[in-house]
Parts: sequence; C-alpha cells; structure tokens
Amino acid sequence: PALFQMSGSQPQLGRGVPCLRCRGLCTGFEPHSWRKICKSCKCSQEEHGLSSELDDDRKIGRLLAGSRHASLTARLKGGDGARIYKRNRMIVTNPNISGKDPTFDTITYEWAPPGLTQKLAMQYMELVPKELQPVAGTDGAVHRRWRLARQLPLHDQDPSQCRGLAEGEQQLMETFVKTYKAEALGVGEVALPGQGGGGKEEEKPQDKSIDPGRAPESANGALESTAGHYRCDTCQQPLPGDCPVVYAARAGYSRLWHPACFVCCRCAEPLVDLIYFWKSGAAWCGRHYCESLRPRCAGCDEIIFSEDYQQVEGLAWHNKHFACLECETLLTGKPFTLANASLLCTTCSQSRV
Repeated sequence: PALFQMSGSQPQLGRGVPCLRCRGLCTGFEPHSWRKICKSCKCSQEEHGLSSELDDDRKIGRLLAGSRHASLTARLKGGDGARIYKRNRMIVTNPNISGKDPTFDTITYEWAPPGLTQKLAMQYMELVPKELQPVAGTDGAVHRRWRLARQLPLHDQDPSQCRGLAEGEQQLMETFVKTYKAEALGVGEVALPGQGGGGKEEEKPQDKSIDPGRAPESANGALESTAGHYRCDTCQQPLPGDCPVVYAARAGYSRLWHPACFVCCRCAEPLVDLIYFWKSGAAWCGRHYCESLRPRCAGCDEIIFSEDYQQVEGLAWHNKHFACLECETLLTGKPFTLANASLLCTTCSQSRV
C-alpha cells in the first residue's frame, strides 16, 4: 500500500551550485548583494536550486500559517513557534514478478494531494503530464521545486528577506501579506466530481466576478446544456464521474478542474501543490497575484511599496535599483538601453556588441 508521510530534510545547498539553465557553463552560484541572481551567469536563484526541501517546507508552512489552511502545517519541535508544511509524500510499492524471484519496485512522489486513498491519489497523478509528476529523482520533481521557488518567492511573504523596503514600508508589507492570506490564498482540494467540500455542492462565500461568457450553471455544478454532467472550468471538456478533479473553495463548489487544467490564469503554469490565489473569478499563482496588486521591481524581484519608483516600457524599478546590470551605475536621468528586462548603461551596452 501507499504510505503518506512528512518529508525529511535535505542537505542545505548554497554557493557553488551549478545553474540548471546554463547546463555546466556556470561554475557555481555567486550571490549578488541585492539582486536575486547569480553574479556569474546572471540567472535567477531558482535556476540554481538553492533551497533545501526543509527550506521549502518552512516557507510553505509560513505562508499557510495564519490562513484557513493552517491545518496543513505543524509546529516545529523546539523551534521559535514557526510552523512547517505537512507535505504529503506518497510511496508506492509494486511487486515485480517478471523475474524468477519476486522483487519490489518503489516509487516516491515528493508531493501528493492529502487525505486521499492510494487509488484516488494514483488516479490524480496519472492525469498530470508525466514530465510534471513529482517522482523523486526525475525532472518532474525538479520542476516542482522550480515552480515552488518561482510561484511562491519567500520575499513576497517575509519582510526580512527583502532588500528594497524603505523605512516605514515593513508595516505596509505585513498588512499586504495578512490581507492576501485572508482574502485570496487557497489550496485546491482533490475529490471526485460532486464530492468537493465533503459532497456539499452549495455555493461558498466567493468572488462573484465570473466570466460573462460562461454558460449558466445549475445548482449541481453542471452546465445547463449538459445536465447531469460536469465540465472543466478551463477547457470546458466533460469530466467523467469516476476521475478525480480539483476544487477551489474560494471559487465555490460549482466550479471544478481537470488536474492538468488547474493553472495560473496569467502564466498558465500548473499551480504548485495546488496553492492558488483567487481574484477576478480566476486562480493565480502567488507571483502573478502579487504583481496584479503592486508593481514588482525588475532589479531585485521584490514588490514595490513606495509610490515613487521608475517605470520603463511596462516594467518597474525601485529608484535605488534603477541601475546597470553590469557595472551597477545608477541610471536615473542618464541614457540607457533595455534588453530582456535588463538595464545597461551606454558603455556596457556597447561593450556587449
């Protein structure tokens, strides 16, 4: 049988970790003083896989603590009151009887939806593209960790991780985080069609902003034109009654999704561990939800809480971070070039040619 258990910690990774994107061309991560990039190859921190599993579980534990999903966290023993994510790993052992002596093949999923039977959890995994299934030791597990770093950056929830906050802005950020936990943060629930919320199909308190192009829904979640059937909220294809689906409580239990269709409305990336932010009738990843409320600095990747910042071609920068990527010269009032969201002074731009 499959076993569900909390993950253990992994050794802390850090300086010297090669870049996933550069495939060996980067000799190792060299932290920048305030940018979230490697000084050596200019790729982001998440491309170097710098966090450990324990770091990740602490981060999600912090995010979910104080929210309606605090039950998915546990208090750290001997800690400072911090909470850690009770991440479900699924270990599946299958007998291999092809040889003379039976052996057992063990597959470990680094994350699986909590509270399900092994059969339903495996059905869910089979509905996720194989390259995204978080099987330990595969690209799917690496991609999950990458999405976790990308979609839920620690500097979007922890002021102590921010370098761009000016005096007096920490309180603004703390209020920002408290508000999104109360009003937008959610974790998808996996169940069979009609069984979301414990089988309760009545509407929950939700954001009423629904796409006017959507067909009217009946009380049981079916489109009126196909009474008795369910359709995926994203692709509008029918959902068989014996296949698991994803529900989002903030959307109300009349809306449901194929596991592969529960994605961010902005970047279309699958929502890591089903963690979503609900706004304007749609699910967002944490990164793009925060950016929909406040500008994000293209220099340090942090949310900007000041009303005084630089803007160029739809991008934003803290005033103190409006600087050349190569030589760090401040460019306010000076000529510059902008390429791939990176600023360069004229001297550094010419030297690249």
